[in-house]
Amino acid sequence: MHLVRETMDETTLEKLKAAFAGESQANRKYLAFSRKAEREGFENVALLFRAVAEAETVHALNHFKLFGLGNTEDNLKSAMKGEHYEVKSMYPSFLEQAKEAGEKGAIRTFTYAVEAEKIHEKMYEDAIKNVEDGKDISIPGGKIAVCTICGHTVFGTPPDVCPVCNASKKAFQIFQGK
Repeated sequence: MHLVRETMDETTLEKLKAAFAGESQANRKYLAFSRKAEREGFENVALLFRAVAEAETVHALNHFKLFGLGNTEDNLKSAMKGEHYEVKSMYPSFLEQAKEAGEKGAIRTFTYAVEAEKIHEKMYEDAIKNVEDGKDISIPGGKIAVCTICGHTVFGTPPDVCPVCNASKKAFQIFQGK
């Protein structure tokens, strides 16, 4: 997998990666700010945060296109590698530290994340096999459901109760394909 232009200056590449990370974090932060403003009754402030979050996404994707996009198979492999790292290294060490510190909230969110990441890794692994054979993946009903509490992800109809966080079916956001 070779995603970086061969002629790119190493310093420029590092700056692009840093800009991508910063813009990506700004997007997520502004979306969180938007949700909070909405709950507090500031609809137009929420709209402002959502619009600027989208602008930050434009910036992030422009940077990423220069160093991180491959073909679909390469992108799936990159995504699976990232999920694998989170499952095997990142979250286990984060959980260990949070447990030692007695940080219950962090333990909960890290546990939710690692459980969801295990599923994502498997989904990507299965998708790679299909794409290697020149086929798209099959998604029952063209729906993917994501638990808005913990991130648990399923193809098709969500379960009545999330197996990770015990949220009800109504906590799932549905992503509908074409």
